[in-house]
Amino acid sequence: MKRMLAAGLLLIGLINTFAQTQLPKWALGPFVRPANVNPVLSPKPQSVFPDPMSQTPIAWEANDVFNPAATIKDNKIYVIYRAEDRSGIGIGKRTSRLGIAESSNGLTMKRWPAPVLFPTNDNQKEFEWPGGCEDPRIAVTENGTYVMLYTQWNKKVPRLAVATSNNLTTWTKHGPAFYKAYNGRFKDMASKSASIVTKLVNGRQVIAKVNGKYMMYWGERFMNIATSDDLMNWEPMLNEQNELKAVVRTRPNYFDSDLTECGPPAIITEKGILVLYNGKNKPGAERDTAYTANTYAAGQVLFDLHDPTKVIGRLDKPFFIPTEPFEKSGQYPAGTVFVEGLVFHKNKWFLYYGCADSRVGVAIFDPAK
Repeated sequence: MKRMLAAGLLLIGLINTFAQTQLPKWALGPFVRPANVNPVLSPKPQSVFPDPMSQTPIAWEANDVFNPAATIKDNKIYVIYRAEDRSGIGIGKRTSRLGIAESSNGLTMKRWPAPVLFPTNDNQKEFEWPGGCEDPRIAVTENGTYVMLYTQWNKKVPRLAVATSNNLTTWTKHGPAFYKAYNGRFKDMASKSASIVTKLVNGRQVIAKVNGKYMMYWGERFMNIATSDDLMNWEPMLNEQNELKAVVRTRPNYFDSDLTECGPPAIITEKGILVLYNGKNKPGAERDTAYTANTYAAGQVLFDLHDPTKVIGRLDKPFFIPTEPFEKSGQYPAGTVFVEGLVFHKNKWFLYYGCADSRVGVAIFDPAK
């Protein structure tokens, strides 16, 4: 009987694995967790830096590290991750700062001792204090300027913001991305989660233009599009009613029934514009019963390159789901794999993700296999 039960469980596992790997040709994957590696980053109470706001030493990554961006510099992967101190209790109640870790192989991380982006007494204080800087996504221009889109959280309104750097060490904050758009109409609107459009140029993933402009998909409750001429000031797309245009919405009884939150930088492929996103499973009657209520799992959607509002492909099942203990414990025990960092390194795709809002993991897709 025990042998039959074990065989049954093995068969279920194989079916689930098979289902996740059967992706359409336009999708990216399958992504596989490397053995004995994850989580690649965990909280580190020993890290202390002089906080400019409190004028005291703060254990800035003591409670949780999660929701990472990723980029390439000098043939190394750099992961920029959200780190929370112990200044409060509960998600969003502490102060977040952005730390950085580097890796030659994408698996073994060397952390920098201090955060690289954090609240301070600058012209962004009103937007970033006391909640901090959260959930970065990062991409690089062909000339080597790194553009980071992150959430400013003052514990009142979350705002999508922009920062740039030439070295990943020193960052210039440009403030809320939508502050000037439409004469300030959206400057106080809640906004977050931006996937700027990129493409591969000679094996290097760089920011690209679509129809003559820089473009990003953004949003949490639904996906919208925004465009820019300078990568700092962005204009959201509006519909015929002069309201934000939703290009992707949630779907009842699917894994993304509650949220369709944009993930890492989008990629122009020969099939279209590919966006990886984070779907949240809604509790109640609209839930996808294959997954626990409130689970975050990762999906993919493909847009027409000539009409970036037009969906031409969308996964009905997530390509990446919480399976490991560290993905179903911590701050978010319902289960979370929250994808935000994607880089092309040594002919493989490295996907970095938040694990239950508490740790950082990595999964790899090898196109050669």
